[in-house]
Amino acid sequence: MNQEQKIVQFKERCKARGIKLTPQRLIIYEGLIHTSEHPTVDMLYAQVQKTFPTISLDTVHRTLMTFCELGVAYMVEGTGSPKRFEGNLDTHHHVRCVKCSKIFDIYHEEYNHLSIPADVQKEFQILKKTVHMEGICRACRQKT
Repeated sequence: MNQEQKIVQFKERCKARGIKLTPQRLIIYEGLIHTSEHPTVDMLYAQVQKTFPTISLDTVHRTLMTFCELGVAYMVEGTGSPKRFEGNLDTHHHVRCVKCSKIFDIYHEEYNHLSIPADVQKEFQILKKTVHMEGICRACRQKT
C-alpha cells in the first residue's frame, strides 16, 4: 500500500470510529508513515512542533495511542524504553542494534510462516506473529 492509500485508509478508519480528523492528527500520522525510523513520541513531537508550535507532548502521545487502537499504527515490541512506533503495517520483522538502538525492518517470507507450538495454541488466540532480533549494526561495528 502506498502513502496516499494509507492516508485514505486512515481517514476512513477515523470517520468509521467517529474520531475527528484534525490537522494535528493528520500531520502526526503523516510523520509516522513517512519515516522508516520507528520514531519515539519525542521524535514525532519535535517534527510536528515545527508546524504546530503549541502542540503538547501529551497530545502527540495520546494521538499515537489512539492510532494503535485504530489499527493504523502499533508500538514496536522489544525495543525497551522509550516506546517506538510504527506506521508500516505490511508484514515484516525487526532487527534492533543494541548499541545505537536503531531498528531495521526485514522482510523474510520464511518468518511469516513460522508454526505456532501446540501448547501455545491451546493457551492463546494468536493475533500477530513477529520476529524480533537484536545485534550490532554494521555502522556500530565499524566504530569499534
